[in-house]
Amino acid sequence: MKNPIKLVIDEPAPGSFIWTLLETDAGGVPRKVVRAAEYGADTYEAALAAGTRMMDAEIRKNMNAPAQKRDSVSS
Repeated sequence: MKNPIKLVIDEPAPGSFIWTLLETDAGGVPRKVVRAAEYGADTYEAALAAGTRMMDAEIRKNMNAPAQKRDSVSS
């Protein structure tokens, strides 16, 4: 199973909101950036909506990915 994804919204400059999707470990600590906005949104709400759409797409992509084959151990 993939690790949880966390959506973060930052305002690096006044009136410019950036969303970032972070892969986290089981404890919720960010491990790596999965995706990030290419440009800032004018409002927090717009960044949240765009980030949520991308998070949903990422989750759907991970759910539809074929399961990795596991080697069976023979006795």
